[in-house]
Amino acid sequence: MSIGGEYLKTVTHRFTEAKITAEKAIAQLNESELFWSPNEESNSIAIIIKHMSGNMVSRWTDFLHSDGEKPYRNRDDEFVGDMKTKEQVMELWELGWGTFLSALKDIDEEHLLKTITIRNESHSVIEAIERQMYHYSYHVGQIIYIAKYLKSGDWKSPTIPRKK
Repeated sequence: MSIGGEYLKTVTHRFTEAKITAEKAIAQLNESELFWSPNEESNSIAIIIKHMSGNMVSRWTDFLHSDGEKPYRNRDDEFVGDMKTKEQVMELWELGWGTFLSALKDIDEEHLLKTITIRNESHSVIEAIERQMYHYSYHVGQIIYIAKYLKSGDWKSPTIPRKK
């Protein structure tokens, strides 16, 4: 396998692992916990998911041919808590991840060094993928931290538990 092929296989696996790990944390929460935040300046898991989905849909829809910051995206609206149910939140989660993972699957090795734009800034496709690896990992970490805090003694580690 080539370096490009191995890279695409590896990042797809890592992103999928991040998605599954977050889902294991989210599955432990009831609906009210999904909307909990410690204060007005902090985001609930529902808001984090809404933001991630908005980012994924904007960045990865037609990403080889149009700027990753789509004109229809209203980033500020992603931080408004207007969802009411866990079902709505999870629909957005699947929309975002489905859009992103589908785009990632469609990337060929020859695309990796192609120049694309995000917010009118030039990036190679590799750089755009790595930018999102950082961004999505950051938010998955937030989701897990909040879920662990809320579940406290009832927490079930979505990865390797301590002393295992």
